[in-house]
Amino acid sequence: MLLVRIMRKRLVKKTFDMIQEISESENKKDYKKFWENFGRFLKLGCIEDSGNHKRITPLLRFYTSKSEEELTILDTYVENMSENEKAIYYLATDSLKSAKTAPFLEKLVQKDIEVLYLIEPVDEVAIQNLQTYKEKKFVDISKEDLELGDEDEVKERETKQEYNLLYDWVKQQLGDKVAKVQISKRLSSSPCVLISGKFGWSANMERLMKAKALGDTASLEFMRGGRILEINPDHPIIKDLNVRPC
Repeated sequence: MLLVRIMRKRLVKKTFDMIQEISESENKKDYKKFWENFGRFLKLGCIEDSGNHKRITPLLRFYTSKSEEELTILDTYVENMSENEKAIYYLATDSLKSAKTAPFLEKLVQKDIEVLYLIEPVDEVAIQNLQTYKEKKFVDISKEDLELGDEDEVKERETKQEYNLLYDWVKQQLGDKVAKVQISKRLSSSPCVLISGKFGWSANMERLMKAKALGDTASLEFMRGGRILEINPDHPIIKDLNVRPC
């Protein structure tokens, strides 16, 4: 058994060395071809092989809000981060087209913050298993409590007070369809967006689980968590609603 473990360790190391060599090749097409054929297995390694996370993560490739045509590496993402950015932001969807047009991106794009596009079913679980990279936490921009590093608490309190009656009225109209209604930090042009609770599944994960549930709706509801309606107080529709009698 000891001999088998030693052989396995050496084979794994040799394999990673070979993959790393391909990724650093001057001919970028070499790794592109490798990634197209075996990239999914590296992502699965993020889930099944926690002992090799440090070796796997630099080999991963993703489309981003700043690199929609070419796959990019996490090292490049981190290098391009501003000093105020404390997290690696990501959005999990079913396609690149859906990611590009998602309202969750609005404020981040406006602030020149890059977002990873997770468009394959395995992506979201892989990233959640990694948790961090180079001391930067991975953050889902479609979930509650999004922090962009430039929050103005005084302004937030004033806005909340100004729109409090409207939020209460909207919540009353929607009832149990949403857990709560609140100010949005991620919208700039859309009037509102439905986000996931901090501890529940994202909408993308719920979609994937529904496809596999085979009628087990009880467990789906348990993990789904409450949806939260975020409203953009700067949007003309919301401003108009706020001055009308509820």
